[in-house]
Amino acid sequence: MSAEPATDEALDERLRVAARLDVDDLVELGCDLAEAGRLSEAEMCFRACSDAGSAIGSFNLGNALAEQERWLEAVTAYELALQRDESDAWLNLGVVLHELGDLAGEIRAYRAAEAAGDTFGTLSLAFALRELGERDAAMEAAERAAACGNDTAAAAVACWQWCTSLDPALEPALRAGADHFPATRADLGDLLIGTGRIQEARTVFELGVALGEIESMVPLGNLCKGLLDDAAAAEAAYRAGVAHGDPHAHHNLAVLLTRRRIVVDGESGHADARCHRYTRDRCSMPSAMITMRSS
Repeated sequence: MSAEPATDEALDERLRVAARLDVDDLVELGCDLAEAGRLSEAEMCFRACSDAGSAIGSFNLGNALAEQERWLEAVTAYELALQRDESDAWLNLGVVLHELGDLAGEIRAYRAAEAAGDTFGTLSLAFALRELGERDAAMEAAERAAACGNDTAAAAVACWQWCTSLDPALEPALRAGADHFPATRADLGDLLIGTGRIQEARTVFELGVALGEIESMVPLGNLCKGLLDDAAAAEAAYRAGVAHGDPHAHHNLAVLLTRRRIVVDGESGHADARCHRYTRDRCSMPSAMITMRSS
């Protein structure tokens, strides 16, 4: 892709001569269009490349279709890319099959991605196995990815170990993983609370909230509401969670407002008197889909 985002005028000019571009230049144009959010035009470029026999064209066509949530069409494009030896398509195929609810197909795709040397395929396999309840196999897969240098996998391993052991000795691993996996940052905050470092825990959660990590929002609200007795900060944290669609945050905000006898657009309602806390299994699969490639 271009080093600097292309202007609409420059993209329009390149589109006018698209019929005369070779496949490499057309792929480049499609990537720039996708980066600019012009997905239908990017799709047109990638489809022309795919029709010309380009493996990367087929792969990027799958990505453009997936971004438009046209899952079945994306599957067809990724399968064509795989027929053309574009092994990166295994991971994205697995992600799309997950969206389609085909867990068995998703797992097959992630296993193939791992066989092709993609550590995010291995990590995605770990999350799929975890969804099936195969916790030991999931941990083994995550550890394989971590052993190959995948920092997100190492963070997930630390998170899962903390969830089952609450072992304070995991602090270095949680610190190392906090910037790679949002649930690991939240777990670090939990550890800090458990070891009496309340203000540091608040700082950890606040950073997560500032980064838009939903995993830190309810924990920050609960900490502020409980140990810190800061209702205004708790409300702000819960509202951040509500804005991100977290039902736990909505419930806890309702409890907080009810206790303060504030009624805001029905938010207080018939709230239960107890605040929700996350279980020790709050971590979800990280986004690992590969983006458009020009080569």
